[in-house]
Amino acid sequence: MSTRPTSLIVFDCDGTLVDSQHAIVASMAHAYATVGLPCPSRDKVLSIVGLSLPECFEVLSPEQDLATRAELAQLYKSGNVWKTAADRVHDPLYDGAHALVTALAGRDDVVLGVATGKSRRGVARLLEREGWHGHFVTIQTADDHPSKPHPSMLLQAMAETGIAPGRTLMIGDTAYDMHMARNAQVTAIGVTWGYHAHAHLLDAGAHGIAHTFDELSQHIETRHAAQET
Repeated sequence: MSTRPTSLIVFDCDGTLVDSQHAIVASMAHAYATVGLPCPSRDKVLSIVGLSLPECFEVLSPEQDLATRAELAQLYKSGNVWKTAADRVHDPLYDGAHALVTALAGRDDVVLGVATGKSRRGVARLLEREGWHGHFVTIQTADDHPSKPHPSMLLQAMAETGIAPGRTLMIGDTAYDMHMARNAQVTAIGVTWGYHAHAHLLDAGAHGIAHTFDELSQHIETRHAAQET
């Protein structure tokens, strides 16, 4: 009996699985206030979600010197408001995320991964909170890789799972995710409930767009079926 082909489905976190905008904005406000600088606008802050912290502050405050940007990054990490249980309401899962991840994790024809600008500690907190231990067989974070859109995270995820680019799907909400997928030569699906606009996802090379988790599930099934033919 033949074994069904296996697909690798890699999820971004912030803006894709987790609605962390309130915690991110609050943490940015804390960092900038501490050093006595005005915080960039909410839209500007959310536009850089997905980048690693050094790149975030390079985009947000290019006029500041390297030492100031490093201080902002450290303050953001130390003042991160989702660190305590009482504040975790600030980064809930999007409706539909838990059901989709749980359903996919229970299948034997796909494996799941994470590629995120979050720290490994931040991902560990999310997995603990949601009871997702063992769901994601490969976890790539900003701790160990260059910032998106460099393809390093996806290349490592594929290396760890032994799954080729043609059987790999990247799901994310930002142009950085789409560019990363393209750079790694994998399929890119953009979701519109996150922090980058529909048009930006298409301009960045998204192969498909999902407006709801039901649509995302349909994209996954369609791509997976195409890989089996």
